[in-house]
Amino acid sequence: MPRQVSVVVLADSAWTDATVKLGNSFGAVAGFLGILLVVFFAAGRARGRLGRPLAIVVFLGPALALLVVGLVAPLIRTIYLSFYNDDSSRFLGGRNYGWALTTGSIHQVLLNTLLWLLVAPLAATGLGLVLALLVDRMKRQAVYKSLIFMPMAVSLVGASIIWKFVYEARDSSQHQIGLLSQLAISLGWSHPPNWMLSHPLNNFLLMAVMVWVQTGFAMVVLSAAIKAIPDEVTEAARLDGARGLQLFWYVTVPMIRTTLVVVLTTVMITTLKAFDIVRTMTGGNFGTQVLANEMYSQSFVQFNVGRGSALAVILFLAVLPLVAYNIVQLRKERETR
Repeated sequence: MPRQVSVVVLADSAWTDATVKLGNSFGAVAGFLGILLVVFFAAGRARGRLGRPLAIVVFLGPALALLVVGLVAPLIRTIYLSFYNDDSSRFLGGRNYGWALTTGSIHQVLLNTLLWLLVAPLAATGLGLVLALLVDRMKRQAVYKSLIFMPMAVSLVGASIIWKFVYEARDSSQHQIGLLSQLAISLGWSHPPNWMLSHPLNNFLLMAVMVWVQTGFAMVVLSAAIKAIPDEVTEAARLDGARGLQLFWYVTVPMIRTTLVVVLTTVMITTLKAFDIVRTMTGGNFGTQVLANEMYSQSFVQFNVGRGSALAVILFLAVLPLVAYNIVQLRKERETR
């Protein structure tokens, strides 16, 4: 009986603590929103020469503050930690970067990352372009576009779990639950391999998940760009004798080139940061390790913050040119319109 009473008391105590924490969280959010409301109201009532500058500061201030706290400060902290040892107690200079650029295992990681960067974005963008051309000629195209775009609504972890079942491998004498293994057996392959253990095939199978997720995004954006091509341009090309592949290659592609580049670089940025797929499906084992997952492993599995931070900085420097190029292309597209 006393044991039951103690259990009830502990349960009541845990419930009380949870309620208090939830109440404090709601109170903090409500207080923050209340302060913002008062500040915005005061800025809206401001008049005279200080009215416009005050409004700019008030409306941009919270966004800039969150940007500094969530992006700039962590970036500076990561760069700082990349010059120190595993527990940040001793300054190493550039040794962590030297380790990243001279270690054979990291060379394999960088090679896998480069392979992802070359294959997955090109496949997703190319497939998206083909689907955009085909679906736009069908009836009820909205239904087909919704179905193709649907994987974008699935998280990369969820998509990885789905495809992990697709790649599930069992002995040929057992009942197969993996779609790929069953398909291989149906085609006459008596002993299909364990797909996730087959290197370098497993890297391309992991890339297929990224392509499956990103193709819908590429299709929707490119379809909108194709529809924005003036009918006069297409008709003029047809009068000049352009048909089929010629019309596509010499008219459609040049007219949507900027959008095509933006889609390609956007998918490249997503691919370069690929972490969820590798972490969920292989954990970086069997020759599938990529830069983002190696960064996580060094920081939170091997607890070497210095090396993990150095890899994070390398990843940031790799993404930065793609982001800058993307911004330039978007500005060109806006100027064209």
